[in-house]
Amino acid sequence: MSKSYGQYCPVARAAEAMCERWTPLILREMMSGSCHFNEISRGVPLMSRALLIKRLKEMENAGLITRQEKKIGQGSLYLLTEAGEALRPIIEAMGVWAQHWTSDRLFAEQLDPALFMWSLRRGFNLDAMPEEKIVFQFDLRNIPKQSIQQRSYWVVVEQRRVDVCMQDPGFEVDILITAELSALVHVVMGYDPLDLALKSQKINFEGERKLVSQIPTWLYLNQERRYLSGIAPKTLGEMFG
Repeated sequence: MSKSYGQYCPVARAAEAMCERWTPLILREMMSGSCHFNEISRGVPLMSRALLIKRLKEMENAGLITRQEKKIGQGSLYLLTEAGEALRPIIEAMGVWAQHWTSDRLFAEQLDPALFMWSLRRGFNLDAMPEEKIVFQFDLRNIPKQSIQQRSYWVVVEQRRVDVCMQDPGFEVDILITAELSALVHVVMGYDPLDLALKSQKINFEGERKLVSQIPTWLYLNQERRYLSGIAPKTLGEMFG
């Protein structure tokens, strides 16, 4: 990396490799399956593309990633090396630590709707979902002023693939989720229970009853892959019956 602590200490040497600003977030994106430049960039929207190019090069020099030319088309694939993959438990542990110790300090400036929706693509339990296409529309309220003021997003899940759309893809919507951004983030992160958010109408589900009732089994809570609260489908059915 570009800076050195000037110490032989293993902790210092590890910090030089992975603690440069943005590097843990780039690792997070790659560990979640992003391997194209634009995919990684979407996961770090406040990072300039020039800085991302620089950081990827530094990570390559540090032996954390490797860059390969695409066999078809232009551009490169960025892949974790064995050394980079070995950092997965550390990145996951950072998330677990923050989940436990910083859950009461989620500020408005941290609520980026586009980033949240892009991250949500990792939050679907595809094993529990049907093979046929399911289209979600998310209409978000109370978006921080400093964020992009887009309020509607679409998620298309089909054949174990999740696509997040910034524009209406033109498909019939199966489930409409209307929610305050902060409330939705707190529920997805596991900070607040889904049932209270539904009762207070900070989050609302609309759609065919049998589909709505399965939402808690279709969505995970962050990296720990827990389900969205303990509400049974019967309870949701009663709410929307």
